[in-house]
Amino acid sequence: MYPTEIVVPMKEELTENGFDELLTNAEVDSTLKQEGTTLVMINSVCGCSAGSARPGVLMAVANSPKRPDRLTTSFAGYDIEAVRKIREYLLPYPPSSPAIALFKDGQLVHMIERHQIEGRPAQMIASNLIAAFDEYCN
Repeated sequence: MYPTEIVVPMKEELTENGFDELLTNAEVDSTLKQEGTTLVMINSVCGCSAGSARPGVLMAVANSPKRPDRLTTSFAGYDIEAVRKIREYLLPYPPSSPAIALFKDGQLVHMIERHQIEGRPAQMIASNLIAAFDEYCN
């Protein structure tokens, strides 16, 4: 598990911008099974999370005319229980961090895996998400 003092600022980048943390199996289950749309960002300490994933997600949320009903996050290598449970909902996709998923009415409808984040600018991640928000969100 990563040290708290390293993880907290990376968590706060999202939580200070309206993302709720999913920390337990029960929170994951109750949140992802709800009607409406839920964005899940599996956060990470890696450079592609800091340089592309988190900024891209925040850019998408700030600049999209349509937004998910819920913005959520869990941290790989830290929020062990919750991330393990989220990954069950992401099957058949293999474990990936960072990763960004959009659920609608409890079903996974859009997924961005690490290999789609690495080496891509935040603007590209944001554009991808804005298109998904436009398709699936009210």
